[in-house]
Amino acid sequence: MPQSTPAALPLGTLVALGGGDDDALLALLRDLLPTLDTPVEIVATASSNPARTATAYEKAFRDLGCTAARHLSVNDRNPADAPATLHRLSRAGLVFFTGGDQELITEFIRGTEFLAQLKHRFQTEPAFIVAGTSAGAAALSDYMLVEGYGWRALRKGGIQTVPGLGLLPSLLIDQHFVERGRFGRLMHALLAHPSCLGLGLSEETGIIVRGSTETEVFGDGVVIVVDGGQLQGNNIGRASRGEPVSGQNLQVHLLVAGQQFNLRTRQVTGPEER
Repeated sequence: MPQSTPAALPLGTLVALGGGDDDALLALLRDLLPTLDTPVEIVATASSNPARTATAYEKAFRDLGCTAARHLSVNDRNPADAPATLHRLSRAGLVFFTGGDQELITEFIRGTEFLAQLKHRFQTEPAFIVAGTSAGAAALSDYMLVEGYGWRALRKGGIQTVPGLGLLPSLLIDQHFVERGRFGRLMHALLAHPSCLGLGLSEETGIIVRGSTETEVFGDGVVIVVDGGQLQGNNIGRASRGEPVSGQNLQVHLLVAGQQFNLRTRQVTGPEER
């Protein structure tokens, strides 16, 4: 497979939802497809019941007119690098990751030819779409938050981040963000990974990333952007486990539907008022 130039920006489209009701997300994905018979591959690996979850999404996509929505099973019995699985991935116009446990997604997909092919298509094909909701959204970024709750999230050792699928560089996505009070853990994660940009997605709210830079918010809630590019006073390196963490000059944006954010310049580019 040809290798993309590392400095090249991905040409594909990424869509991520913070969880909750996803009817609007599925309708949006339908509208982004070039044709209604474009193959849609549903990866329900994160779900506790993948077959049932995938069946529900197959029906939802088909009810919207998408005639080629199918469950792409990836687990310990169906390896990601099975020839039939890679063939289906090569034909897909949309790969959609459902919610559940995001560590299951990375367990079965990180380090595989499947992921290399997914990244290559996302990097080089403008019509290719990768999408996820809840855990499926969190898995798409460079790092995933898998632990961190309440006040403990603001003490050294109170969170845990692990590598995600890495479709977009220097990005960390957290889901169910406002509803589950995850602000503290995202701030802590940015102290641990200051080169990353943190995106907290509320439920029924998400982002569309086109050409890896221009990010537009959609949905009924708020996307919280945390930028550590000007971070000062980071005590992560010297704090002992259990001690409170500290950092200054973290920049925060609250964005709503229709507003845009440039991932490259880290500037809000959309209208300031709705």
